[in-house]
Amino acid sequence: MKRTDDRLLPVLLICAQAMVWPGAPLVRGAVPAPTMASLLVAALVATVVTAALALRRTRPVTTLVVVAAACALGAGPLPAGAMAVLGTAGVALALFTVATERDAFTAVLCVVALAAWQLLGISLHGLSDRDGLDLVLTALLYAATCGAGLLVRRTRRARRAAEQLLERAESERHRLPAVERRRMERELHDVSAHHLTAVVVTAGAALGLRERRPELAEEALEFAVETGREVTRALGAVRAPTPSRGDVPAPEERLLDLVAGFRRLDQRVDCEIDPLPDGAVAEAAYGIVREALTNVARYAPGAQTKVLCRYGDTRTDVVVTSTTPRAGAVAHGAGLGGGRGQGFLRSRAREAGGTVHSGPTAEGGWEVRAVLPGRTATTAEPSAPRAYRVAQVVAAAGLVLQPLLPALIIRPEDTSSGTRVSAGVFFALLAAGQAVALLWLRRAPRTAYGMLLGLALLWPAAMAAGNYSGPVLLPPALSLLATCAALALAPTRTATRRKGPERGSDRPAPARGHVTTVFLTVLVHAAAATTAVLDRGTAAPVWAVIAGTTAGATLTGTAAHLVGRLRTRRRQADRRVHDERLAAWTEEAVRDAWTERRRIAAGLETTVLTRTTDMVTEAEAGRLDATATRAREALAAMRALLDTVREGETGPELRPQPTLQALDLLAHQLRATGRDIEIRLTDRVPERLPTAVDLVAYRAAETVLAAAGEEPAMLELDVDDGTLTLTATGVPRAADSAVRERLTTRVESLGGTVTTGPQGTVRLRLPLAVSPGDEEREREL
Repeated sequence: MKRTDDRLLPVLLICAQAMVWPGAPLVRGAVPAPTMASLLVAALVATVVTAALALRRTRPVTTLVVVAAACALGAGPLPAGAMAVLGTAGVALALFTVATERDAFTAVLCVVALAAWQLLGISLHGLSDRDGLDLVLTALLYAATCGAGLLVRRTRRARRAAEQLLERAESERHRLPAVERRRMERELHDVSAHHLTAVVVTAGAALGLRERRPELAEEALEFAVETGREVTRALGAVRAPTPSRGDVPAPEERLLDLVAGFRRLDQRVDCEIDPLPDGAVAEAAYGIVREALTNVARYAPGAQTKVLCRYGDTRTDVVVTSTTPRAGAVAHGAGLGGGRGQGFLRSRAREAGGTVHSGPTAEGGWEVRAVLPGRTATTAEPSAPRAYRVAQVVAAAGLVLQPLLPALIIRPEDTSSGTRVSAGVFFALLAAGQAVALLWLRRAPRTAYGMLLGLALLWPAAMAAGNYSGPVLLPPALSLLATCAALALAPTRTATRRKGPERGSDRPAPARGHVTTVFLTVLVHAAAATTAVLDRGTAAPVWAVIAGTTAGATLTGTAAHLVGRLRTRRRQADRRVHDERLAAWTEEAVRDAWTERRRIAAGLETTVLTRTTDMVTEAEAGRLDATATRAREALAAMRALLDTVREGETGPELRPQPTLQALDLLAHQLRATGRDIEIRLTDRVPERLPTAVDLVAYRAAETVLAAAGEEPAMLELDVDDGTLTLTATGVPRAADSAVRERLTTRVESLGGTVTTGPQGTVRLRLPLAVSPGDEEREREL
């Protein structure tokens, strides 16, 4: 289909050109008739142009150069009109393809080069006008074609980005539960391998040296109590990880604390650790070092170990090397592993974008070596291909130097010998000013509209100053065309737009803003057209001229405005459908992942936590043998839980509703779909909230963050005077009527409030004290 489309337009252009010339002169019987030489040249040019345009999508810049050169060479010796269609529509089609298929710099460069060519007096179409109006119309054609192509390119790119975002969201919807399951598996393994293994090793050493060093038993019991409580806290963090990392110490501090903890287990560990930035690399490095040191404590107690962490520009090296264990050392932790350590090491390195290898050393020890990304791994962007840059330079040079090719065959009578400034020069300057105004339309709509309306009043003066004798309504129509383009492209950016919404209100800009803009457009352009007609002179009454120009400006301006409104509504409808699908997939992904977390957490509470609590109880009672036994039982329960973690998935009808403890899952899902989301919880937010408040707060946070766009957004939760406050910034669409209505419906059920502020700020307040009726009603929802 694409190949047919590429050939269809060039063929239609050839047919149109044949109808204009030589078809029209032959039908009229013009004298002199077209000669065979002229027909041969026209046929050759048409063949070259058609062949080039058929390949315009694969080589757009080359196509534009070939088409422009062929039309310029043909316009010289051929009669007027012989290149009228190919030199205008053909070049515009090639330029449009450049704008849609290449970057904006290349497109603008081509437009500037073609415009400069026209100013040098070389025509691609062979048409001329005494006032220079042909130059203005040609330049406007090139500019409008380039602008339309860039608009189409931007629309396509936005559509592709939206489609890719939906594809990523759908992929993450199925992947997030598995990611959460793997995260909990890995964290549970790390907790059991590090903390509980340390208790078993310490207790075993104390029991072995009970006769010679009885003080070790007391130290082992104290260590067991402290470690048991740490296991409880760590497992709580596994069940409900924080969505932000505000209170987490620096990565190098965490690694140094880890090494210090193993030194307290009588492990000889040296370390050289560079500062690391927060992120996936630091998390992977910490997990790899912890797993490697735990294995040393299990299988090679007392071995000399060295931890090396080097953070470089291109790579991060993490190396843990241990020697052979000391003679006579007893490996009390041998046999405690579940065989998952190496797999978790590889998964950590792979998720960070690196690799890990482990194996024996030449001296009989063991080494774990990981290579992770460095400083430039996430910031370096691929440079543009050299051939592409060369093509840009060649295109610019070729388009600028093309006037030298047909200069020898330009007819002397086509050049103007007058010294006066033609109307075309004035028109070109005014058209350039309007083009600049259109470029500023998105950034400064008021200024852009002011420039367009102000320049519209100068067109009659330019007609008088340049002694323009062409169609009297053509220059005012060109001016009106630019303003109508502004109305069609940005109808909602009117001159009466509010500076900001009122407090607690989400009403859009009033409709009178659009009416005022259209009214000013009609008034200014009708006045300009009336002035131009009256200056030229007319037999019609003044009132008829005013009525005619006003009616024409009204119809044209209103039509452009309606086209823009329709375009905006279609875009908003597409965005609404896109957001609804994205929100639905996000909700489903978070709920499935939350179900996995709750299922695994239930196993923790009934097995591992119970046995860990028993271990702490035995240690506090001073029973060292029972403490070691309970630690081994906790390890065995952890292994059994990891073995069965993939079994017994909960059906959709039994899925629990997410609470604020699922905010980390929500943040992960949103970040995975390309959005910059930050969630912060202050220390004043309790771990457990009333059920109704917990559910409503999560749903409100989900609604607010779903309305976030490409801009960075932050959600902060705080508690003060018995009120939970959710403050979101960087979410301009949170003040939209649909989003605000959903938020209000949620929070009003608990007596909460919703307020909006400037710069995309929305604040929700929920009282922590709720009635039993509200609690029960929210659970049912």
